[in-house]
Amino acid sequence: MSFTPANFTVWAEIPVTDLDRAITFYNAVFNTELKKDETGPNPMAMFPTATPGGVAGHLYQGKPAAEGAGPTVHLASPDKLEDALGRVKDAGGKVLSDVIAIPAGRFAYCLDPDGNSIGLFSY
Repeated sequence: MSFTPANFTVWAEIPVTDLDRAITFYNAVFNTELKKDETGPNPMAMFPTATPGGVAGHLYQGKPAAEGAGPTVHLASPDKLEDALGRVKDAGGKVLSDVIAIPAGRFAYCLDPDGNSIGLFSY
C-alpha cells in the first residue's frame, strides 16, 4: 500500500542567526505578523495561518546551511508576486530568479538575509 496523505509536508523550520532580524524581514516581505514565542524550550516565531492547525512553520535561532545550499521552502505571497519580490530586496534579501509560471501558479526563488532558500509562490 502506498502512503498518500492529504498533506505530505506538515511543518517547516527555518534556521536564522538573528531571530529579531528574521522576524522583521519575514513580516516586511509577507505583510504578516510573526511574533517571538518564548513559551517552549527555545524562542521561535510561528508563521500565522487563517485557521488553527493550518500547515505553516516557524523561524528558530539556529545555523542556516551555506548560502542557497539548504532546502527551499515555498511560502504564499500575500499579494502580487512582483510586489513581494520588491519587498525581499528592500528588506535585505536577494531575488535569484525571474518569475516562473507553472500550472498551479507562479513563483520565484529568493534568499533571506541568512542565505536560506525560499520560494515566493502565488496561486
